[in-house]
Order: sequence, then structure tokens, then C-alpha cells
Amino acid sequence: MQEIIQKELFDASNIALRDCMGLKSDETLLIITDEVKREIGKSLHFAGKGLCKESLLLEIKSREINGEEPPEAVAKLMKMVDAVVCPTAKSLTHTDARRNAAKEGVRIGTMPGINADIMSRCLNADYEKIIKLTDFIAEKLKTVQTIRVVTEKGTDITMPVKGRKIIPSRGVLRKKGESGNLPSGEVFLAPWEDKSQGRVVVDGSMSGIGLLKNPIFIEVVDGYAEKIEGSEEAEKLKKLLEKPGRDARAVAEFGIGTNYKAKLSGQILEDEKVFGTIHVAFGNNLTMGGRISVSSHLDGLVKEPDVYFDDELIMKKGKMVGFEF
Repeated sequence: MQEIIQKELFDASNIALRDCMGLKSDETLLIITDEVKREIGKSLHFAGKGLCKESLLLEIKSREINGEEPPEAVAKLMKMVDAVVCPTAKSLTHTDARRNAAKEGVRIGTMPGINADIMSRCLNADYEKIIKLTDFIAEKLKTVQTIRVVTEKGTDITMPVKGRKIIPSRGVLRKKGESGNLPSGEVFLAPWEDKSQGRVVVDGSMSGIGLLKNPIFIEVVDGYAEKIEGSEEAEKLKKLLEKPGRDARAVAEFGIGTNYKAKLSGQILEDEKVFGTIHVAFGNNLTMGGRISVSSHLDGLVKEPDVYFDDELIMKKGKMVGFEF
């Protein structure tokens, strides 16, 4: 059984590097992992050695929260290679280290919370289907001024987005400077700071907590989570938001999942990609063109939403309107 698992992980590692990252034989690859995701880091490293000129494996101490910077020496090394892949317990996506390396033309795939099941399941999706749906939603967003999300459980939030950068994350990172999650499949953007109003009822999963037994009720006033209510999961979220400071409560992101292979697993890397869900994140949004700089980025997943782009209903109870694969 162990041999089967190892083979599936190695095959998925090859797909990630060869098909998603477009790794070439004359390139240098850097794998950044930690003690939690060491097995996956090693698998990617071994796959990389068979695909490119040089594969480097570097292990850092697991970060305490999503968005915490890696050591300075690691940040420098990231700018000295062609491609970087980061299978880590906590996310390196929303860090200056990733942003600065991407500015230098480095391709970067971040894999926060990744496990063998997620790799095998999501990386084996038909990415042409994912690209088709992702581009459909991104095109719809181009002229939208306001997004509204409503659910039967009580979500009703309005987020102004006119003129904000739209990011279609298709899970393919083959061009210089491209970066994103692996696996992927989502469309996201940063709502305007200080403008979002309403309530988000997170009923799927929450970064740093996992799958939710009970929903978390978040009241948003002028772009900030001013009140968080619920049971023990809500108390955990409050504690996660304490240390980074007030901006950790700022509405940072709205996203729609477009990976039809993804399923709710408790790992936000996969959960936020689930087709038929949306997510609202709080904290850092510099990566997506926002202005909030804080060492935290926490996504809350909402199931079966009605989503309006201005007055147009584009998703009804998690089902896309006017789109078929």
C-alpha cells in the first residue's frame, strides 16, 4: 500500500512540475518545504531531478501563521532560480519573498497545507475545463462594480470591486513571473478597502481551523470584521486575528472556486478551489493589487451561495448560471 501511495505522489509531482509549472531541462528548481510537509517536498525534489538541470531541496521551520515571511537567506535564494515550488504547512503566498522573486521573473507555485490526497485528486483534473470556467467568470467580472453574496444561512455581503485587478488562477504557471497556488482553479480579486458591508456566514472551512462543525458569523462594517460570533470555531478565529493586529480583520479577497475535482477537505488550499463555493478572506491583499499589508491572510469558505455581479445572478445555490462544460 505504501508503494502505491508513493507512486501516486510521485506521479502527481511530475504533473505539477512538468504540466503546471512547465519545467524545462535547462532550468533550476527550488523546492521550499518544512518539517510538516517534508514527504511531499522530497517527492517534488526527486521528480524535479528528472526534469530539469538542477533541483534544490530546502527545508525551513514551519511558520506560525499564513503569510509569515521565510528567512532572509531563503528569500534571496528564491530570486536566483527559474522556478520555486513551496509545499509548506503555512502559506508563503502572501509574502514579500514571493512577490519580490516573481518581480525578478521567477515562476512560483505555492502549496500551503498540501497533502498526497489533494495532489493526486486535484492535479489530475482536466485543466482545459478549469481554464474554460475560470476565463468565463473572469470575463463576466470585467465591468462589474459591486459583488453581492447571499445564502440561506444568513450571508448577505456587498463588496465594491470596480476597477480592481481580476486574477484568473488556472493552475498553469508557465510564463516568467507567474505565481499562484498548485493545484488551483479559482477567480479572485481584492474588494476596495473600507467599503464592504454586511455579514458573512462561513459554513465550509476556515484557514487555520479546518472543516467547520458550526458556522462562524462575521459582521463586516466599512471593510472590517467588527464582530465574530459562533461556537468554539469563532473563538479560535478571534485568537488567530489578535496577534497580527487590526488589519488582519480587513476584507482582503473575494474568490470563486473553479476546480471541479476539488472537494471540501479542511485544507483551504483545496477548499477555496471547490466548484460551487465562494470564499472571503481577511488580511493581506498586496499580492492581488490591494493595499493591506499584514502578516496574515485567512480565507473563509461559503457553501451554496447566490452570487450577483451588479444586478446579474451568476450563481444560484452554488450552480453557475449560463455556463456548461
